[in-house]
Amino acid sequence: MFASMSEIASMLVTHRKASIDEIERAWHGDVQTLLKWVGSLERVEECAVLKTCNRVEIYVVSARGEKVLFDLAKKARVSSRIIDFHDHDESLLHLLRLASGLESMIIGEDQILGQMKDLVLMAAKAGTTGWMLDTAFKKAIAVGKRVRKETKINERSISVGSAAVDLAEEILGNLKGLSVLVIGAGETGELISRALLARDIGSLVVTNRTYSSAQCLAECLGAKAVPFEEMKVFLKTADVVISATSAPHYILLKEDIEKAMAGREDKLLIIDIANPRDVDEAAAEVAGVELHNIDSLKNISSENMLQRMAEANRVEAIIAEEMQLLKAKYKRKQAEDLLARLYSKAEVIKDQEVKRAMNKLSARHTLGEIEQQVLQDMSHSIVNKLFSEPTKTLKRAAELGDTTVLNAVSELFRLEENI
Repeated sequence: MFASMSEIASMLVTHRKASIDEIERAWHGDVQTLLKWVGSLERVEECAVLKTCNRVEIYVVSARGEKVLFDLAKKARVSSRIIDFHDHDESLLHLLRLASGLESMIIGEDQILGQMKDLVLMAAKAGTTGWMLDTAFKKAIAVGKRVRKETKINERSISVGSAAVDLAEEILGNLKGLSVLVIGAGETGELISRALLARDIGSLVVTNRTYSSAQCLAECLGAKAVPFEEMKVFLKTADVVISATSAPHYILLKEDIEKAMAGREDKLLIIDIANPRDVDEAAAEVAGVELHNIDSLKNISSENMLQRMAEANRVEAIIAEEMQLLKAKYKRKQAEDLLARLYSKAEVIKDQEVKRAMNKLSARHTLGEIEQQVLQDMSHSIVNKLFSEPTKTLKRAAELGDTTVLNAVSELFRLEENI
């Protein structure tokens, strides 16, 4: 039987199933250490690692990729509850979606493309990638660029968190150089923080009732974490406060805001997107304070959601089209590998027979260079003409995923011996 070529498999620990803390703990060491470890495993022909704040993804090329990755997760003691395992086609589709910004916390964000380019460079320097992964990542990066050129996926926010940042920007003109306090380090708090950092703000302070969560998020994003008890101190110097906790009661009362505003001239913008609310509505009465709650965002968010969904549909169409082309490329490679073995076998037989014919002829005549060349050319031409149609048929069969033809050729010419 025809032995199919090794394929790509991947395992992902991302924000979809894991917290920042779990992602951080999932794999020890930096990207180089992980590359070295995964690359040294038996049966791994190529590997690449993508490590960011909210994802660690390991890609391998192997004849038994998913088994290799499953064993790897076991060795590293990473809970299967937070892992997604992907086969060849799933890995390719995920890569195209990832580069297009569809897998990011803030849909359409551009940062992931740069991170992907860095990963490819790192794996290439470590010598752990080859044709299979290079082809996948090259295509993913090209698709990411095409999506951003042909659609508006990276415009307009759809999460309430990033819509809050849009609102702040709309009210203040821009957020450049401003000091912002984010209350809450859950998923919404993270979305707010990421959206803020993309706006070139002056400083970002994060607080949370569980201090370790605030520390984890701040460390990941290069911000500052403060204990919940010290939050009111930072109210005095903040230009903007965005609050998104799951507390069942107010965490900021009117008197807290009054104390923070005492003796300051600058205005304070507070956006409370918690449900139930974090900030006492009476705080809006304090001079110099502008308070907005989640109701201000609902219209922006739903209007943007409709626009973004229309863009997402266009992105999905581009991905589907590019995915077909990429799959066809891998299938052609399957046929090319088989053909390489077929031509190699024919080449050996051809050389033996030409040598035998030359020996027989030289016993009777002196063979000049021209005669020898004619024999070589003739034998070469016979092989090429004989294999011309089978070559086209094999390539076509591979593109259609017809392994019956590939298996038949492999068995007819006993090519599995060369694998």
